Amino acid sequence: MNILEKINWSEVQSLPETELQRLYHGRGFHCPETSHINIDWLSPVVLIILYKEESEQWLAQLSETLLTKFRAINFHVTSVQVQYRCREFAPTFVLWGKTETDFVSNEMGLKYKINLGTNQNYGIFLDMKNGRKWLRENASGKAVLNLFSYTCAFSVAAVAGGADKVVNLDMSKVALAVGRDNHRLNEHDLSKIKYLGHDLFKSWGKVKRLGPYDIVIADPPSLQKGSVNIKRDYPKIIRRLPELLTQGGQALLCLNSPDLDFEFLHSVINSECPEAKILTSIEPESHFININPDRGLKCVLIQL
Repeated sequence: MNILEKINWSEVQSLPETELQRLYHGRGFHCPETSHINIDWLSPVVLIILYKEESEQWLAQLSETLLTKFRAINFHVTSVQVQYRCREFAPTFVLWGKTETDFVSNEMGLKYKINLGTNQNYGIFLDMKNGRKWLRENASGKAVLNLFSYTCAFSVAAVAGGADKVVNLDMSKVALAVGRDNHRLNEHDLSKIKYLGHDLFKSWGKVKRLGPYDIVIADPPSLQKGSVNIKRDYPKIIRRLPELLTQGGQALLCLNSPDLDFEFLHSVINSECPEAKILTSIEPESHFININPDRGLKCVLIQL
């Protein structure tokens, strides 16, 4: 099957069997005929993500071929599942093996809870691995603010890197509860971590009182009904950075909207926080890079 030939199996095998990996990133649009397909290795589960319908026969063939490949590299698979992002509520079904829904996988030696079949997102965004790697390497002795923290993957990386304090903010108390579990899984010092289940745009005072911060992570959803409109609200976030950051503090500003490009991010930084210097962009792993980078994940590191 053509899609299997596009997976770098030697690269897959070069990482530990338990390492979370994107096997195939069709959403990078390098191959139009398979641009509706992503495939993730969430040890011990293979997850096929479809943004357009495929036949049961096609899925059965892909599932069998994937199993053959994994057996050849001696990776233990207990389940092959498919998630239909093209359907309402993004349902997930088992194609082969056990009904695995809640389990723990690893990234760079850290543990994360994975949940399949309940929500559209399963608990961690694999394309942000290099951002978490940067934070882990730069968090020692720092106070970190993690905005739109979801299940606190950035927070886990920060504490693993020696952060003195991390404040996680997200409207979803359910996501923050998973974040607490992620920290417990990694046996972190929980006294270093705070959780705010609030709407950021109504909570600036509380967030500011817990600062100042040496590092701010801002990874807002592109569109969250009733709470976030990225084009309208990202300027509000960047405008507040001088109130939140220490002098010389850094912010990692992330944007995953295909409709807003690097120029949008740069122009908002220049207009809303002119005292900030853009240091660099942190690119995702190579297989996540979109054929048009402006439509893919954008991460810009700035410093006051």
